[in-house]
Amino acid sequence: GLVATGVLLANALHLIEIGLIERLELISYDARVRLTMPGGVDKRIVIVDLDEKSLAEVGRWPWGRDKMAHLVDVLFERHQIAVLGFDVLFAEPDVSSGLEKLRALERGKLHDIPAFKSALDQLAPSLDHDGLFAASIAKHSVVLSTNFDFNQIQAGEVHSAGVLPPPILSGAALTGRHFGVMTAYKFTGNLPQLQARAAAGGYFNAEPDVDGVIRRAPMIKYGPDYYESLSLAMVRQLKGSPQLVVLPPEPDPSGYDAIEALRIGKVELALGENVTVLIPFRGAQRSYKYISATDVLHERLPADSLRGAIVLVGTTAAGLFDLRSTPVATVYPGVEMHANLIAGMLDSTFQQSPPYALAIEILLLLLIGLVLSLALPRLSPLFSLLAIISVLALVLALNLYAWSQHIVWPLASPLLLVVFIFGINMTYGFFIERRAKKQISGLFGQYIPPELVDEMSADPTSVKMEGESRELTVLFSDVRSFTTISEGLDPKSLSLLMNEYLTPMTRAIHKHRGTIDKYMGDAIMAFWGAPLHDINHVDNALATAMEMISLLQKLGPEFRAKGWPELRIGVGLNTGVMSVGNMGSEFRRAYTVMGDAVNLGSRLESLTKNYGVDILVGEVTMQRASNMLFRQLDRVRVKGKDEPVSIFEPKGRLNRVSQEIKDDVALFHEVLFHYLIRDWDKALSVLATLEAKSPGTKLFALYRERIDFFMANPPESDWDGVWTHESK
Repeated sequence: GLVATGVLLANALHLIEIGLIERLELISYDARVRLTMPGGVDKRIVIVDLDEKSLAEVGRWPWGRDKMAHLVDVLFERHQIAVLGFDVLFAEPDVSSGLEKLRALERGKLHDIPAFKSALDQLAPSLDHDGLFAASIAKHSVVLSTNFDFNQIQAGEVHSAGVLPPPILSGAALTGRHFGVMTAYKFTGNLPQLQARAAAGGYFNAEPDVDGVIRRAPMIKYGPDYYESLSLAMVRQLKGSPQLVVLPPEPDPSGYDAIEALRIGKVELALGENVTVLIPFRGAQRSYKYISATDVLHERLPADSLRGAIVLVGTTAAGLFDLRSTPVATVYPGVEMHANLIAGMLDSTFQQSPPYALAIEILLLLLIGLVLSLALPRLSPLFSLLAIISVLALVLALNLYAWSQHIVWPLASPLLLVVFIFGINMTYGFFIERRAKKQISGLFGQYIPPELVDEMSADPTSVKMEGESRELTVLFSDVRSFTTISEGLDPKSLSLLMNEYLTPMTRAIHKHRGTIDKYMGDAIMAFWGAPLHDINHVDNALATAMEMISLLQKLGPEFRAKGWPELRIGVGLNTGVMSVGNMGSEFRRAYTVMGDAVNLGSRLESLTKNYGVDILVGEVTMQRASNMLFRQLDRVRVKGKDEPVSIFEPKGRLNRVSQEIKDDVALFHEVLFHYLIRDWDKALSVLATLEAKSPGTKLFALYRERIDFFMANPPESDWDGVWTHESK
């Protein structure tokens, strides 16, 4: 715990950099922003939106400057707005009127036609769109935008375009101050004739954090001077162009030279790291009044409806690429960030990350690290949990209180330290309890595979002990002629034989994620799909059954060497909806399965000796199995069940069985087909082919006996081919 405290302290002091903590801090900041946003719509600020509707009605962007001049005139003269800011650039001349081409004709082919020159001189003022726009903005309080570029200038690259507005602070005014302000190397400004007539200009750049999310707005340095943002320039115009005051005005003699705030009149902007302000988001998108630009141009709004408003012209149209990622939305209009900054300046709602926030972080880490590292090992798990919850609640409460006072304290590192120290203590406790868990695993591992015990321990909520209905696969196996075998062995030998037989059978069941339900003397009952869900329960059960037969064949020589008889077993598998859960009485309970599908599985095991096969499965099992070759043996009614069922023998994986086996299965299915349609002669003919290949096969003898009987005693006309078994 103390080591963890030291690591986080080193990160806070920037002796090391842990990117995870920085990202967690950003996530926690975003959560606090979303939690405390005031919401609602601020009607003081209006966004004239170059939206999809405007582009559809007026045309694609950029529009002619004559339209922009009309927009400005309508906003100021018809609606009496207070100030207008453009979140768009006007860096290139507007040649859409064709004036330059007409001037070229005047200088060229038409220079000898006085009437053309006279008409052109009269038309020129109305065709000079940039001049019209410049004249319009010169009459009003209009702020234009600039875009700075922070990439170093490469050889042969154009430095900048357009012109810059006057700087807000000269480099000389901040002599002796050393801080990490963002430095630009290029810019894109407006046409000189436009910027010269604008009331002011400000950049629309924002500073994304390491995760690409924009949370703050910077002051920008270009050359020796410092420039203001669009939002700051608009507020200064609104306040009558007050001067910008740096706080503290002079560096401290002790060497402290940070800039903590900027003051515009009575408005104070608290600054954080690298002379940036945290954007005070009001809410999600459209927290300000939006008006479509086309509605302003076409004068569809009532006159004076925007009197005294602060207006921003920007875009939400996706094709104009002014959508940003912010703490409140991954797609957020850039123009609305300027609106948030303006509202923050008017209301003084900026969050501040003061220089002493580092001291707070260090103090919290020291207190949390020392107290928890020393206290938690002496507390019980319950009191440790209560202590951790209390510390977390206290840290959160203090942090949210500071936030309510517009002060941002670090949150991620203290919370991470609390969680980390708690995790260390819980991990230690886990290893101490590991031995007890192994003992429990050894006990339950007799019935459930150890890996399933681990899965159940990892996620106890995935296991339900109470009864529920679920589709499962059940397996029954039984040793043939066990009574005769047991009578020929003494009790000790019989016990040893059963142990030698049941152990590998159980391993096979566990290997394929099966659950042992019970041993019934020489019989085994197991199921798949509970207590943990298993989407492959059918395939796992089939693999187990076939492995049990294979293992028994390998045990034959060992049993003969010990003087024991070789064992043969029959295995029945069935799939269906069963009741599974902890069932029994108040004296004894067991996790088991019940239902018709379980009973049918037991009946199938009994039928294996009737057909002379090792494994029988039900129809649902056959349908659910994948990549398995089956031979259908019959359609039967079993004892205690009226509905007939088809029974099948698995022959092996399709990609592993030989072609000969596939041919034999196809021939027997042909026998079964002719048998069911009463074509006895054809059935006997195909059956004879099979008997010649495998003489003495019980299944073939069974069908020959049935066919001979039916040839002598034809069945009733409604005979359905189903054979009824009267015994279990």
